[in-house]
Amino acid sequence: MSWGTELWDQFDNLEKHTQWGIEVLEKYIKFVKERAEIEINYAKQLRNLSKKYQTKKNSKEEEESKYTSCKAFQNTMNEMNDYAGQHEVISENMTSMIMAELTRFVQELKQERKSHFHEGRKAQQHIETCWKQLESSKRRFERDCKEADRAQQYFERMDADINVTKADVEKARQQAQIRHQMADDSKGDYSSVLQKFNHEQQEHYHTHIPTIFQKLQDLEERRITRLGDSLKTYAEIDRQVIPIIGKCLDGITKAAESINSKQDSQTVVESFKSGFEPPGDIDFEDFTQSMKRTVSDTSLTNNRADVKSDPKTPGKSRGKLWPFIKKNKLSLKLGATPEDFSNLPPEQRRKKLQQKVDELNKDLQKEIDQRDALTKMKDVYMKNPQMGDPASVAQKLIEIGSNIEKLRVEVQKFEGWLAEVEGRLPARNDNSRRQSALYETQNTAPVNNCAQDRESSPDGSYTEDQSQETEVKVTPTEFDDDFDDEEPLSTIGSCKALYPFDGENEGTISVAEGEILNVIEEDKGDGWTRIRRNEEEEGYVPTSYIEVYLDKTAKGAKTYI
Repeated sequence: MSWGTELWDQFDNLEKHTQWGIEVLEKYIKFVKERAEIEINYAKQLRNLSKKYQTKKNSKEEEESKYTSCKAFQNTMNEMNDYAGQHEVISENMTSMIMAELTRFVQELKQERKSHFHEGRKAQQHIETCWKQLESSKRRFERDCKEADRAQQYFERMDADINVTKADVEKARQQAQIRHQMADDSKGDYSSVLQKFNHEQQEHYHTHIPTIFQKLQDLEERRITRLGDSLKTYAEIDRQVIPIIGKCLDGITKAAESINSKQDSQTVVESFKSGFEPPGDIDFEDFTQSMKRTVSDTSLTNNRADVKSDPKTPGKSRGKLWPFIKKNKLSLKLGATPEDFSNLPPEQRRKKLQQKVDELNKDLQKEIDQRDALTKMKDVYMKNPQMGDPASVAQKLIEIGSNIEKLRVEVQKFEGWLAEVEGRLPARNDNSRRQSALYETQNTAPVNNCAQDRESSPDGSYTEDQSQETEVKVTPTEFDDDFDDEEPLSTIGSCKALYPFDGENEGTISVAEGEILNVIEEDKGDGWTRIRRNEEEEGYVPTSYIEVYLDKTAKGAKTYI
């Protein structure tokens, strides 16, 4: 079916239809543009979401990432980031392969359509002009014929009238002949114009218009074909990324399958294991016989008997059943972390020290590699002075050498602490050794408060130290009512501040270098000693900042811990 033959008289409708077809194509282009914007915005939101939940460096989340479930979640975030990238690919391909191409195609269609309809209008104007010429020639021929007929009738009347002169008759006859000649000329002109119009009309409706309409039909069919091809491309763009998106989803599935609950449970053990043993049974103490009990000079209860009651505040307990709970909370509030991690339980301290040693060894190896590289560079400069000045490398080598020496000292220091902890861990599991250490501590006046001696003492959170804190005996009837009330602890020794300390955290106290203070509670293995400046001012200070002198005759050496 051809538009030129079937729609020869539908010029205006074809003009409207082809304009509508271009508008449909522009509408589709707008749709693809909005889809591309949705894809790029979706990809951006997915990337932001993945970034939001990614593990941040040097944070608690980085420590938590050792669990398989957390690793799987982070792998999922990575896969979602790649997933977002595929939506960016969709947006880019739709923009370049559909929008840009179709926009150029539409501009070409508009120009071509405009040219075709311009030719069509010219053809219409030409045929209309020919028609007007034909009508004009026809009217002129008709008018001349009527004039000739009237002139002939006038001549015949004049010729029949006997009263008209011969001259008048001759004049009428000549006028009639002139009109007949004009009619014949008009007839010939009309015939010529008619033949020309018929030819032009034949050309117009069978050649010019069909050619123009055929071009418009080809234009419309190319538009429709191009729209179909673009729809296929639209689907293909999505189909191309489906395998990659499938791989992203497979990665998420693989990450989910990598979760190992047993391994995570074991990781929890490794993360929080302290290395201590649970506290043993507490001996029953018969308070009703406290007044009748005889005290041996060598008994550990000697100090206990001396402070079994306070005449000022009878019935008040100076220790709680589980004071280690309060002590642990206080240690968390202090927020101070000794360099040797002596505030941590043995197992956790060992892990921290091992991590520190590994970090220092990595830094040391980097410095050594850099030194070796600079040394080679210096040798090259010495052999080939034109390549560089050896002196420019010498200063850097000196700095690196100094850094290497410092790092080696640090490594040795932490390795010493690590060896010390690894050597003492079994001793913490031996109750008999723990008790022996208590006896030795009780009979020693000056105490060296380095990290090694702190590690050798039992931890205050889980063991019962019979030589460090005071336990005051109370009657059973008063114990329940006064359980939460505490009286000031008695002095068990003195200490000298080796370094100044600013007690800025809650529970701490500031001391000046060389200051002498009273000790009211020994270090329980967490790196802190409780001291008192006067009756109202007391708090904790780092054990490594002071030198402690215990009073052998001090009362009170037992607290439940």
